[in-house]
Amino acid sequence: MLPSAETLQGKRVPNVTFKARPDDQWRDLSTDELFKGKTVVVFSLPGAFTPTCSSTHLPRYNELAPVLRANGVDDILCISVNDAFVMNQWKAGQDAEHITVIPDGNGDFTEGMGMLVDKRDLGFGKRSWRYSMLVRDGVVEKVFIEPDKEGDPFEVSDADTMLRYLNPEAVVPEPVVMFSRPGCPHCARAKGALREAGIVFTDISEDQKITTSVLRGLTGRLTWPQVFVGGRLVGGADELAGWLAGRAQ
Repeated sequence: MLPSAETLQGKRVPNVTFKARPDDQWRDLSTDELFKGKTVVVFSLPGAFTPTCSSTHLPRYNELAPVLRANGVDDILCISVNDAFVMNQWKAGQDAEHITVIPDGNGDFTEGMGMLVDKRDLGFGKRSWRYSMLVRDGVVEKVFIEPDKEGDPFEVSDADTMLRYLNPEAVVPEPVVMFSRPGCPHCARAKGALREAGIVFTDISEDQKITTSVLRGLTGRLTWPQVFVGGRLVGGADELAGWLAGRAQ
């Protein structure tokens, strides 16, 4: 039976040592090193490379990491009952530059949390139940545990729920995407304007796949760059300048 959030909140995290491989070198990471004197968000999941973990759970925490840090979080840890090689390889193929992956290969931390569950019916052996928590100086302040039901529920351990707990008024920036062309001065001007405004954006540069035909198919326009904000087309560098000016008012 899974523990209740109330039984975990106010307690210290389990005192264990993780066998990790940062920079492809073996290194022991203690819970003191990870949690002492810090405000840490932890999210734990059934396994690297599994569908929900890869498509939603990890990417959204990575996307909201700057907002979580702006609201007092020092680090964001993803813990799974996988070895260091698997966790590192998984992270390498994910958008996860803001996440520290922690291999709980023996399940010691997960067992200490009371979250080790039997997944032998799937050929997984013992794995972690999905949950998230906010830890301050090694003490669990808040836990969000997925409901104990069949399958792999994903209802409360998500990044947005954690952010709402930290700050219900936190503003989540809309995603910004730019289609650009190498050597294009207007593209450089648009990128500079976004950086000066402190806006994080994804730049998709023209290549064999992102061609002018693709750009026209998506935007109806032939000129570079084309900037999208929250799924809405803003336009080129001049339109972006107008959008930024309106945003600043």
